[in-house]
Amino acid sequence: FTEADVYQQSFNPQAYLKEFYSMSDGKEGVNLFLTQNLKSLHKMFSLDEVRGGTLIDVGCGPTIYQLLSACEHFQEIIALDYTDQNRRELEKWLRNEEGAFDWVPVVKYVCELEGDREKWAEKQEKVRKKVKQVLKCDVTKANPIAPVSLPPADCIVSTLCLEGACKDLPTFCSALRNIGTLVKPGGHLVMVTVLGETYYAFNKQVFSCLRLEKHEVEAAVEAAGFEVKLSEVQPYMVKNECMDCMGVLALVACK
Repeated sequence: FTEADVYQQSFNPQAYLKEFYSMSDGKEGVNLFLTQNLKSLHKMFSLDEVRGGTLIDVGCGPTIYQLLSACEHFQEIIALDYTDQNRRELEKWLRNEEGAFDWVPVVKYVCELEGDREKWAEKQEKVRKKVKQVLKCDVTKANPIAPVSLPPADCIVSTLCLEGACKDLPTFCSALRNIGTLVKPGGHLVMVTVLGETYYAFNKQVFSCLRLEKHEVEAAVEAAGFEVKLSEVQPYMVKNECMDCMGVLALVACK
């Protein structure tokens, strides 16, 4: 199991982004993984009830892809991640600094899903304006954002986070309960979780992943006080050495 301190010491956000989010021609498998997830997020954030004032992104990593559809339906976004360098990398993009990762191809893809590829610059601006805070969090703690406290949000989104942060199913269940405290009653949880995966790798480093089945994730979500409203699996048939994922679960639940 890849412990938290390994992430803190040796997770390289630039290498991670380049491996999994650069949408380049030679990466059919990784591109498919990304585009499937973007389609799922587009679908989930198009649901009428998934909207409101505040969205909290739990385990954002150095990425913004999970906010591209979401930003149309929430007034403000708070991004949380454990790793200092991930938060710095995200802030670099938010401030439009030189050397920040180029998300334009991904943003254009999402704009195309929404019906107008040419709105990409506007969407980037919207994300930059709406992300109000980038804070440290630890999903294994009862209050994941201690010592900070935030008013409960209308929605929390968590993509590809808990399965990397939790060493076993009981820890995963408890992490879901912990992040569930960040959302108000009647609010929503939007999740993208890999299934059947034991590792992902990039930059000659291997990170562990908790091998999950669909029914285990659904049971954990329900045990955390949520009612599952949508739960769909996209099979992932591509064989590549950077991960052994079997499928991706897209899930929406109401507290």
